[in-house]
Amino acid sequence: MKLGIFDSGLGGLLITKAIRGALPDPDIVYLGDTLHLPYGNRSEEAITDYTKRAMQHLFDAHDCKLVIIACNTASAAALRNLQQNWLPKHYPDRNILGVVVPTLEAAIDAGHKKIGLIATSYIVDSGVYQEELSKIDDEIKLLAHSTPLLVPLIEQSGEAWLEDVLASYLKSFDGDDIEALILGCTHYPSFTRTAEKLIGAGVDVMGQDTIIPAKLADYLARHPEYANAISQGGATEFLVTDLTDNYKQAAQRLYGADIKIQKTEY
Repeated sequence: MKLGIFDSGLGGLLITKAIRGALPDPDIVYLGDTLHLPYGNRSEEAITDYTKRAMQHLFDAHDCKLVIIACNTASAAALRNLQQNWLPKHYPDRNILGVVVPTLEAAIDAGHKKIGLIATSYIVDSGVYQEELSKIDDEIKLLAHSTPLLVPLIEQSGEAWLEDVLASYLKSFDGDDIEALILGCTHYPSFTRTAEKLIGAGVDVMGQDTIIPAKLADYLARHPEYANAISQGGATEFLVTDLTDNYKQAAQRLYGADIKIQKTEY
């Protein structure tokens, strides 16, 4: 059996790379639903349907024991529904994990009481980070700002303009004295150092590429039924639902290596 990692497009590749760096042995299958991206423009019902179909494919066709939804949008729209209503009926011996709650837990574990968040418009408008935070500790303050131009710049090789755009967005936090800045999109680890420079000393910039591998390792240590079931051959497969030359180039640029990507259908 294998470890699955799912994303709507490119950002999950950064999480996959980070997980592989932290956990070199598990056999991993990455699935990007590029046919339907961007998920942020879809309804909650559509996102849930796309995500459920992807989970079925990873469970049935690729024998995944555990799947990480490395997508904030799918985590916000679909995860809880699938965990509570779908998995117990259809795959009671499998599990799906998201990225929102582990990210908040990491910020709380670090002792932060006033947290900034930048993310896509869908994530900020959904209020999912605030909702989940209130369940953990309702005394912690969260300040969220949407940053809709960052993903297109990353995906379309717009790094030359990224710093100026990011600087403009981060001005929204001027005077707020935040202790941490959550990069609430799996694309955003690509500019962690730039964010650290712009936000200034004393603010802990938290990317999901460092949070999720550590949280996954901890989960596997606490759940040997999953850790022991996942084969340890160190293989990585990359699958997408639509494959273009532009995606190949962007994927290899983000992953930082020449990777073989295959098209899959389900």
